Amino acid sequence: MADKKARRNTRQRQVVLEELAKLTSHPTAAKLHEIARRRLPKLSLGTVYRNLELLAANGTIQKLEISGTESRFDGNSERHHHVRCVRCGRVDDVLDVPADLPGARFKSLSAYDIIGHRLEFTGICPDCRRSATPEDSKRPPGEGV
Repeated sequence: MADKKARRNTRQRQVVLEELAKLTSHPTAAKLHEIARRRLPKLSLGTVYRNLELLAANGTIQKLEISGTESRFDGNSERHHHVRCVRCGRVDDVLDVPADLPGARFKSLSAYDIIGHRLEFTGICPDCRRSATPEDSKRPPGEGV
């Protein structure tokens, strides 16, 4: 019964998916809730969380569990990497790195049966670089975020 319910495409789930597909900002559930409520004013945050988890579990979307931050969601379900700004938290796609490169390389270096990997790039986004003051260059990345 639960499996049948999980496969049912509800209006709420469809709106969450459609709004996520419009975005390249990799929003949190709270941000996506704010956006989706423009179409469904009575949509609860819990419903958004449940639907995002379900969509991620069935491979329709990606759940990004980036170290030290709230989970983000990506409507692009194809394997690819991400880069996170250590100053503002912005997350962008990195499309030029072969998605299987780190796992394939590691497999040849260990006796482990690799079933997955997570590669995280961090840096300072173009907007933060442009707005940086001389004091910012003296402060370690991540401070003042």
